[in-house]
Amino acid sequence: MRISKTISRLNKVRRDLEAFTPAEGAGDRLSALTAFGDNPGNLRGRCYVPEALAPSAPLVVVLHGCTQSAAAYDHGSGWSALADRHGFALLFPEQQRANNSNLCFNWFEPGDTARGEGEAASIHAMVEHMIDRHSIDRARVFVTGLSAGGAMTSAMLATYPETFAAGAIIAGLPYGCAANVAQAFGCMGGRDRMTRKELGEKVRAASGHQGRWPRVSVWQGSADQTVAPSNADAIVRQWTEVHGLPARPSETGTVDGYPHRVWRGPGGAALIEQYVVTGMAHGTPLAPGSEAGQSGTAGAHMLDVGLSSTDRIAAFFAIAPAPAQRRKPARQAAEPRKRVSRRAKPAASPVSDVQKIIEDALKAAGLMR
Repeated sequence: MRISKTISRLNKVRRDLEAFTPAEGAGDRLSALTAFGDNPGNLRGRCYVPEALAPSAPLVVVLHGCTQSAAAYDHGSGWSALADRHGFALLFPEQQRANNSNLCFNWFEPGDTARGEGEAASIHAMVEHMIDRHSIDRARVFVTGLSAGGAMTSAMLATYPETFAAGAIIAGLPYGCAANVAQAFGCMGGRDRMTRKELGEKVRAASGHQGRWPRVSVWQGSADQTVAPSNADAIVRQWTEVHGLPARPSETGTVDGYPHRVWRGPGGAALIEQYVVTGMAHGTPLAPGSEAGQSGTAGAHMLDVGLSSTDRIAAFFAIAPAPAQRRKPARQAAEPRKRVSRRAKPAASPVSDVQKIIEDALKAAGLMR
């Protein structure tokens, strides 16, 4: 397909997708964040602050994926609804098309992922503004993101480790695995071959930090064809090496029927955890439901698999209680693919059709593999 036709097709797909995501002023719960300081990455700032936010409340930074807006990601993930229930503030840095035509954070550009430079510096400036403006507890600042947002989460944890108590990376990439577009495709395809020590050194060299390192939660679908599942293992190797933890986890088990591994520090605290969402494609795992503790709304790259990453991540951050397991782990461990297939691939919906068209067009343009 010629690139001009591909671009035209992508523009049409974006218009179609907007029909299924909240536009500003219509289901958009976020407010503009203005005058937050230096903005070398030319990012837009959005935020959500519950009414009567208590002093010294936590802050969660949420980074959307490619083709998404901050409002769309909030609507799908359910973070603002969770913030209402548990009293924490949210910051949503948002990419602009002038920086990346597909709204991806530029996680593979050295000028955007170095301390004090580009998009990383812009996000950090927004964090500092939110801390000062809303009397946020500096010891409870967290960051999470999907896909390119997950890769940028890796960058923020590496470049500003003193700022974040913990982070959660969903379908993301290890920090420092790519320094240009070609290397980014190789990393996404799982062709990076850095050793555990080399991965750890990438993080250490990013800031010169000598203090306590952030805790990290890693999430990945086993059927992801956009970001190879091996990247989740690379992220785990990177951060276990930084924390000085062994390769073997402290414990293994299941949560809502999906494999879950934990690496604990000398004091028993969970420093690293990893979820493998068996059979899930590229996206954020959700468990929409009317009961409290099951956040989110299914849609493009927001996948109902019976496991709420939003609620589980908030529990890992220790800013909300962990929801009770919805199913018996033994049953789900025995037949995870059958159940996930029914949930993650609903019959002919406009949202899933649009998602497939986007991915096909990106692949045809050489922007996705």
